[in-house]
Amino acid sequence: MEQVGFFLKGLLVGLAVAAPVGPMSVLCMRRCLNDGVLAGLVSGLGIAAADAAYAAAAGFGLASLSLFLLDHQFALRTLGGLVLFGIAARIFLAAVPTAENKPVRGTLPAAFVSCFLLTLANPTTILSFLAIFAGLGLVEQTQDYGIAGSLVLGVFLGSTLWWLFLTGAIGIVRARLSPGRLLWINRASALILLGFGFWALASLLD
Repeated sequence: MEQVGFFLKGLLVGLAVAAPVGPMSVLCMRRCLNDGVLAGLVSGLGIAAADAAYAAAAGFGLASLSLFLLDHQFALRTLGGLVLFGIAARIFLAAVPTAENKPVRGTLPAAFVSCFLLTLANPTTILSFLAIFAGLGLVEQTQDYGIAGSLVLGVFLGSTLWWLFLTGAIGIVRARLSPGRLLWINRASALILLGFGFWALASLLD
C-alpha cells in the first residue's frame, strides 16, 4: 500500500510539472495541429520520458549524474536555445500540411527523440524535482528502490496523462481550422519558440 501512495504522489507531481506552458508545450501543440494528434502525443511522450529520467535521478539519489548535468548546464542550455532557434525558423517557413503535403509517418521517432533531448537540455529541471520531493517529505523515503520506482512511474504516467488530455483537446478543434489559420498559428508558435530560445540564452548571463 505504501508504494501505491507514492505512485499517486508521483502522478500528481508529473501533472504539476507537465502542465505549465513552456517551449515544449508550444512545440507539442504545434505538431499536434500540423502533423496530427499522434505526432503531438508522441512528442508529449518524449517530454514525459525526460521528466521521468530527471525524477529518477532525483528519486534514486543519483548525485553524480545530477552534479554532472548541473556542471554542464551552460553547454546544454546553450545547445537547447540554439536548437529552439532552428526549430522556430523551420516552423515559420514551413508550408501548412494539406492533402497533398502530409507529414511522413517516419517522423514519429524523430518527434519523440527531439522532444526527449530538448527537455533534457534544461538540467535545472532536476532541481524542481528535488525541491518538490523535499517539500513533500519524500527525499528520505525514496532511498527504498521500490518506493522510488513507484514515484518515478507515477511521474511518467502523470506527465503522459497531461499530454493525452492536451493533444486530445487540440484534436477536437483541429479539423475546424482552415489552412490560413494554421499558417498564422505556425508563425505565432515560431515567434514564441524564438522568444523561449532567447530567454534560455539570456538566463545564462545571470
